[in-house]
Amino acid sequence: MRLVRCTALLLTTALLAGPALARPGGWGGGMGGGWGGDPYGRSYGSSWDRNRATGPTEGKVEVSRFVAEDVDVSQLAKGSVTVAGAPIGDNAEERELHTYESAVLDRLAVLGYQTATTDAAAGQIAELRVTHATVVPEEAPHKPVSGEMEVGVSNRGSMMGMALNIDLSKPAKALISTRLEARIKDKASGKVLWEGRADIITREGSEKWNDNAISARLAKALFDGFPGKSGETRTALR
Repeated sequence: MRLVRCTALLLTTALLAGPALARPGGWGGGMGGGWGGDPYGRSYGSSWDRNRATGPTEGKVEVSRFVAEDVDVSQLAKGSVTVAGAPIGDNAEERELHTYESAVLDRLAVLGYQTATTDAAAGQIAELRVTHATVVPEEAPHKPVSGEMEVGVSNRGSMMGMALNIDLSKPAKALISTRLEARIKDKASGKVLWEGRADIITREGSEKWNDNAISARLAKALFDGFPGKSGETRTALR
């Protein structure tokens, strides 16, 4: 008698995986090294998925700060300061930049600066830049149902087998890094007294991470413990 091979109906949930990330370069070096550089100098493996993205990485802030070597730190967090946006980056909008300016002004006031001043009367100026980069692109649309069908014939009749993959999950939105860079200058001389950057990764379109939430989070992390240890990079978990 001939043996008949039959494939049973199989229901499985597709595993979700994102693309591997290359290791980007670092920042411009601090204290006049220029705006620019990619926020995260690290590599994520091909096993990146939603759980890892929303657990140890999403919402965490990395901060780096620099103080000019010949600057007396007593000059900082003292006197009057005004905030201005640097030339708008490739994908930051003017409306968004104003949101960050307000968030930074709030933090500078907490530090002890006088922020209720005019540009002409201010002794120092905080120059800001906001940029974005895609860390993990949005997933492609999932196929709800996929699989194979097999048909065979034996001396007892015909047979049909099916193997199905069912994936009803929605594609994950892109992970976006947002960087806030700030430079505090002496307004009269234009000398850079302090500069720093803060980077965060958030899920695009998340109700939790709108412009107000991200700007407040980055500004708080950037100016906590101001002016900070020059050249040190730290992680702010909250």
